[in-house]
Formats: sequence, C-alpha cells, structure tokens
Amino acid sequence: MSIEEERRKAGFKTLSTRIAYSNPWTAVREDIIERPDGKEGLYGVVERGEFVVILPLHTDGQVTMIQQFRYPVGERLWELPMGMWETRENVDPIELALGELREETGLTAGEMVHAGTMYQGAGYSNQKGHVFLARNLTRGEAEREESEADMTAHDVPLAEFERMIVSGEMKCMVSLAAFALIRAKGLI
Repeated sequence: MSIEEERRKAGFKTLSTRIAYSNPWTAVREDIIERPDGKEGLYGVVERGEFVVILPLHTDGQVTMIQQFRYPVGERLWELPMGMWETRENVDPIELALGELREETGLTAGEMVHAGTMYQGAGYSNQKGHVFLARNLTRGEAEREESEADMTAHDVPLAEFERMIVSGEMKCMVSLAAFALIRAKGLI
C-alpha cells in the first residue's frame, strides 16, 4: 500500500501539496490536509533520502566513532559513521553503508549485518534509515568530502562507548537509537 493510501486509510486526505524549499539534500513540502475529524490543517514535511548508520566493531572490542562540528546545534558531536548519497537515488543500503564507512573512517567491512530500519523524526520527516553492524574490519585511508574536513575518527573500547552514553557525552539520537537496536537484537 502506498503512503497516500495509508494516509487515507487512517482518515487523512491530502487536499493540496507544494514544495516550499528545495536543495540537493533536503526539500520542505507543505501539504494542506483534512484530518480524520474533518478539519483542515497544514502539515510541513521535510523530505530527505534514505540514510545509513554503522556501528563498526573491531575484533578487539573497539568501536570506531567519528566526531565533527554540527552547524545547526553549534557543537562538536560524537557519532557513529552515517550518511546518505545526495547524488544517487535508489542506492542499495549495504552499498551505501560500505561507502559511508570507507569515506568517513577509512574502514572496509568484511561483514555488514543489517540490524533494522528506523525513521529520523517521523513527526516532521520522511527520512528512513538503515542500521548496520560492521565487522571484520580492515583499515585504510578515509575519503572524506570537503564538507567533512573537520571530521575525526576515533577507536574506543565498547565499555568506553557505553560510558559516553551514560555520561551524556553521546548526544546524537541516531547513534543512540542504532546502538540500542543492535544491543536489543543481541548482536553485541
């Protein structure tokens, strides 16, 4: 069933839609809707392509994380490697995960375990993400994009990674959710 069919089934009707803003990474769509109670409303939707988030786990128990400045929040954040390819549509999530891992950390994974999918901000965005556990890692050189020039990669023991979560040093919601999914599935 399509998204629009699911909306109708839930009692929503899209009366009109327009793209209010668009760039290569993001579009903002405004829908005039009729809610299940019959009242009209405006719904703003941030449209973004699918992304991946990867937890690289080395045989010695180290996890590779990245740190970078995030302009919208004005902070350097600890995160798991993640991203999307703005210039290619319908990319296989494993291909995307392998590419982002190599680009941001220089690591190549011999095994990529798909742990599941999630939505990043389903109340305002359609962006869907795929969570991977990367194992059998080989080191190489990072191939970062120009916009990732300040990014650094760091290996930390899994126990240190968990301590960073508990202490609040890890603030990236996507990284936290990915770790929780991987842990809940018993993959680590």
